[in-house]
Amino acid sequence: MTNQNPAAADAGETKLDAEPAGGFYLVIERYLSEAQALRYWLAGLIAIALLVGLLVTLLSTELFKANSRIEVSQITSNVTAIDPLENESKVSEIQYLNTQYELLESNFMATRVARAGNLQRDEEFIRAFALDPEVRLTPRDVEEILLDNVSIEPIRQSSLVDIQFSSPSASVAAKVANLWAEEFIAANYEKRFGANIEAREFLNKQIEELRQKLSTSERDLVQYANAKGILVLESGGKEKGPETAAQTLIASDLTALNDALAKAVTDRITAEASQASGDIPAQDARNSLRAELAKLEAEVARLRSNFGPAYPPVLEKEAEVASLKASLATASRASLSAASSRERELRRKLEEAKSRFLGQQELSIQYGILKREVDTNRQLYDALLQRYKELEASGAGQNNITLIDKAEVPLFPYAPSLLINLLLAGAIGVALSIALVYLRVTLSQTIKDPQDVSRRLGLPVLGLIPRNTSPDLRAEIVTRSSEISEAYKSTRTNLTFLTPQGAPKVLMLTSSVPSEGKSVSTIALATSFVHLGKRTLLIDADLRNSRMQGFLEVDLSKSGGLSGLLTGNATSLSDEVVRIDDFGFDYLTFGYTPPNPVELLASNRFKELLEEVKANYDQILIDSAPMLALADAVELARVVDGVVYVIESDRIKVRAIENALNRLTRTGARVYGAIVTKLDSNSVGYGYGYGYGYKYGETPKEDTQTA
Repeated sequence: MTNQNPAAADAGETKLDAEPAGGFYLVIERYLSEAQALRYWLAGLIAIALLVGLLVTLLSTELFKANSRIEVSQITSNVTAIDPLENESKVSEIQYLNTQYELLESNFMATRVARAGNLQRDEEFIRAFALDPEVRLTPRDVEEILLDNVSIEPIRQSSLVDIQFSSPSASVAAKVANLWAEEFIAANYEKRFGANIEAREFLNKQIEELRQKLSTSERDLVQYANAKGILVLESGGKEKGPETAAQTLIASDLTALNDALAKAVTDRITAEASQASGDIPAQDARNSLRAELAKLEAEVARLRSNFGPAYPPVLEKEAEVASLKASLATASRASLSAASSRERELRRKLEEAKSRFLGQQELSIQYGILKREVDTNRQLYDALLQRYKELEASGAGQNNITLIDKAEVPLFPYAPSLLINLLLAGAIGVALSIALVYLRVTLSQTIKDPQDVSRRLGLPVLGLIPRNTSPDLRAEIVTRSSEISEAYKSTRTNLTFLTPQGAPKVLMLTSSVPSEGKSVSTIALATSFVHLGKRTLLIDADLRNSRMQGFLEVDLSKSGGLSGLLTGNATSLSDEVVRIDDFGFDYLTFGYTPPNPVELLASNRFKELLEEVKANYDQILIDSAPMLALADAVELARVVDGVVYVIESDRIKVRAIENALNRLTRTGARVYGAIVTKLDSNSVGYGYGYGYGYKYGETPKEDTQTA
């Protein structure tokens, strides 16, 4: 809640207008200042974090990491011209590599590795991970351990992949890393060529079955042929259909007899024609006799024409001609007889062959069935054997994933790392420290940053007073070049700009609670106005518990003071005002503590008293009682020209200050601004823009600014 009255707004216009431009830096300074104030706590927090990191390092189990390296290549070559059962998929290289990386970290790989290494029962594996040997491990437990400790690290700008496994045992780490690489390579090969392998295994079984079946069918065929007397002269492997059964011995004989009979019939007909016509076939042997006969007949004709028929040589030749003709006639009859005899014999044998062939017809049907079964089995066997050889050739492709480096047993543990743990612990300590500072600043309910006066209370800051470190505060106020004096001089200068006429003539200083520096501020401001050459009166209006008289070191116990003037026990103002030579201002003491201070301060007599002193002084400062739950300051605020609120740095909660300011503003009081006291080097904004140039950061030995 803000309580910015018009006068305060005018007085703080310059400062508030400048705040947004520098607000960011002031907030940063506040965090830095808070960190400086908590520097010992923060250092302790970081030290504890480092100690925890050291203890964690010393108490942690040593871990060994083994690394195996594989190469994943997308492009593969097929050394045969035979297509595999499955076509290679066309994917981008990045997509393919990412797929392989995910497969390497999959449950599928963990299951294969656990099964291949029999890790569920591996005593070394169980000891390495401190598992209870009495409790039986489940496959899922082993897989979870594997997946928690394996890491896949692709090497950038290459197709190489590192498979790393971490374990408390160096040998187990190397064993599992190598198993992981080997099983991944095997799984990839099975994936690429698994269909061919399964097909070959299936075909191998089928071929073996067909081999047995073919052997059985051939044995049955041979046994049947032997039992039935069926002799196959030529293989039926090139024949197809039932004609295979005709290639038996009887069928072959029948064919030969039939061909021979046909030739015998032809020879008989030729012999009959030759005998009837006298013509002899050109290939017949009788052609030589006939040629000799023709020669003799020509000779006989020549001799007869020359010598006559009775010529003895003619008779001899005619006898030879008759003999040759007789021989030709006999040869013709003999040829016809032989042809006829051969024809009859062949016909007889053909009939016999027909009888035997007809007897084997029914046997040939069963033989043909068995022969076809043999042929079918042989064809199936040859086809499967050919496909098996093709698949065997197509399965000769190279695996596109190869093992580059096998994991070796690591010699030194990689964790815990003292340096890394200390850095991490330090980072955590710093983060906790930052969080602590942030929470302190965020949850702070007091005015530690002077700029909070403007941001949270809506009041301009009239003065920033450093915490006093000197044992003699009186001397600090009187000495014009002192740090305290300079701070109040700056405050006085700000007061002179509150109105066009300068500082309000009658100013009241109040605070929320005692010991915030209200009385000291009143004395210091009065002294500063004296240095400016003004006649200044300081009225001690704290009628309840004033400490000013003791600070000024004057004994005025017998004086009636303000209480006497208000009650009528003292009549002369001049008799009650005392000159304080050390500070140079006039001082009106509070007198004695009355039973009704509020009524006295609210009386008309106090207003008359103020009118009287206004005529005699240039500047009047009133030190009132703290606000608390009292009405003293509220009643005084009604009659003064303005109020200056004194706030001790980092002490009073903002809500209490807001409540006090609300009580003042509801009466119509003009709160010009606030003076923030007891600032130290940890107070953000202290000295910002003022340039005191003093060593405000010195550690105070004693705080005497409590009046």
